[in-house]
Amino acid sequence: MKNLRFALFLFVIIPASLLTVNSQSSKIIVGNWSGNLDVTSAKLEIIFKFSTDGAGNPTAVMDVPMQGAKDIECSVDKADNDSLVLSVPLIRGSFKGAFMNDTAIEGTWEQSGMKFPLLLAKTNTVTELKRPQTPVPPFPYHSVEVTYANSLSGFKIAGTLTLPENPNNCPAVILISGSGALDRDETIFEHKPFLVIADYLTRNGIAVLRVDDRGVGGSEGKTGEATSKDFAGDVLAGVNFLKTRKEINPAKTGLIGHSEGGLIAPLVATKTNDIAFIVLLAGPGIAGEQILYEQGMLLGKAAGLSYDQALQNKKMQETIFSILKTETDSAKRTDDLQRTMSNGMYNMLNDDQKTTVDNQIKTMDNVWFKFFLQYDPYPTLVKLKCPALVLNGEKDLQVPAKENLAAIEKALTEGGNKNFKTMELPGLNHLFQTCETGAIAEYAQIEETISPMVLEIILDWISNYGIKN
Repeated sequence: MKNLRFALFLFVIIPASLLTVNSQSSKIIVGNWSGNLDVTSAKLEIIFKFSTDGAGNPTAVMDVPMQGAKDIECSVDKADNDSLVLSVPLIRGSFKGAFMNDTAIEGTWEQSGMKFPLLLAKTNTVTELKRPQTPVPPFPYHSVEVTYANSLSGFKIAGTLTLPENPNNCPAVILISGSGALDRDETIFEHKPFLVIADYLTRNGIAVLRVDDRGVGGSEGKTGEATSKDFAGDVLAGVNFLKTRKEINPAKTGLIGHSEGGLIAPLVATKTNDIAFIVLLAGPGIAGEQILYEQGMLLGKAAGLSYDQALQNKKMQETIFSILKTETDSAKRTDDLQRTMSNGMYNMLNDDQKTTVDNQIKTMDNVWFKFFLQYDPYPTLVKLKCPALVLNGEKDLQVPAKENLAAIEKALTEGGNKNFKTMELPGLNHLFQTCETGAIAEYAQIEETISPMVLEIILDWISNYGIKN
């Protein structure tokens, strides 16, 4: 459920005194240069955009449209009449190439110890991702910047509260994002699903609170140092904040959680009587470890792996998860993970490859991941008594629909919940986009941010079941 982008690394920028820059080549290189990397079964476009600083030295930023990455800072380490060398500190990547002529550079992209041929061609156009659903002002409602504190953690939470044009005792929802450090719009690949949802619901009379995750934007704290239970405390702080707003009916406040947010929403709703309803968008119904096994097999198949290759990956996952759950000594745990993830060849890897392995370990050897790995949402769902709408996309490869919907329905039935609805929506992926395969690689390529059908289903259900009492 994490956002999948280029892996992030640390990098030491080459000091300016070591740079080699030729003023004539600076004039040649200014502009946009595009090329395609052949990765797995797809071509990944990389765009370098060159300009000059006040002293006439070349500067550059990089776009990767398919991954929603834009204006990543580059360091131009060498630019003369014959060659170009640049590095990308944020992702520990580099390019070395030779000018074939004024409009073509033939070279090699290197990252994480891997090398790919890359031919750059000068172009007047830059690929821009189209996001037609992203709302643009003026808006027919009020938008208020807000801050409040989680009294347990002491952290400030910042967000946006949108209110209908004439708010009077209106219903409200809090949006809860998926895993990772996400902003209040849940921005991913330049899609802003929470902005789209907030705009749609507020236009239809429902106030919406959406906030930055810990450590993002105006919110304090660090996402990686907290668990889903801690995030539930942040949501409860939001519920208490909404109770102070005179425009909002506190008896008609609900939660909409996406992905991990769909795990957090039931935690909140079973801790307070202030939640009128919840909507789970691709929310987990089975334990995190099992979700990751299912996810790994499906994503592996979508990436072109054979069944045997995907199964081998699952076996490695099982070993890694066992180490994380049982080894209490930090140094030994790190050593075991390094050996497992490198097939026993960690000491023979180069520095970039070791960094790649170590960064992968950091994404798992932390309190958030260990909690998610072992948390089973079923006992909490059994306790859930408020109305619940549960939606999954048929082609969701991250939180597979059938297994999770069945588990959620079983838990709610067992707990005696009398007002819930589960729906598997055909042709939709984990982000509820209309898609072909559900593969993560499609997320950025699809222009639709969220299916209008999903927005209509949510509004209709909230109006007729969630707040109708």
